[in-house]
Amino acid sequence: MTREEKLIVIEDLTAQLAENSTIYLADISGLDAGTTSNLRRACFKANVKLSVVKNTLLAKAMEASEKDFGELPEVLKGNTSLMFAEAGNGPAKLIKTFRKKSDKPLLKGAFVEEAIFVGDDKLDTLVSIKSKEEMIGEIIGLLQSPAKNVISGLKSGGGKLAGILKTLSEKE
Repeated sequence: MTREEKLIVIEDLTAQLAENSTIYLADISGLDAGTTSNLRRACFKANVKLSVVKNTLLAKAMEASEKDFGELPEVLKGNTSLMFAEAGNGPAKLIKTFRKKSDKPLLKGAFVEEAIFVGDDKLDTLVSIKSKEEMIGEIIGLLQSPAKNVISGLKSGGGKLAGILKTLSEKE
């Protein structure tokens, strides 16, 4: 690979790092062709972009990026695959599901909305992260709950009041 080609790859990686707020680093070494193909298919279905990169080029792209990746450049040893997604927990769920059939991919680290997670032991934490849509749904549900209680209270109170008035008017 020539120097110009490396510069182009670094620029592309830097642009991808800037565009995405959810970045996972995983190790998929040792997977045979069929399993790798299945992983790529699962990534496509889950709307996760998977690509294999050279560690030195990724490290240079991280340095050139405006984001602070903290300890993530230190985990760039061995084979590294990049996973980009819109949902913060999407790649983590994919990895956990895929591991039921295989012992790989191993999570090296993740960058999710400015938070940095290093190590495969953080996978369960990443799976439990709620996506933006899930959080918005929960907040809307919490906001609607008191309003529903007030409305149902008014409806039931109005029905009782109407019943009392009807009973009183029938007595006269």
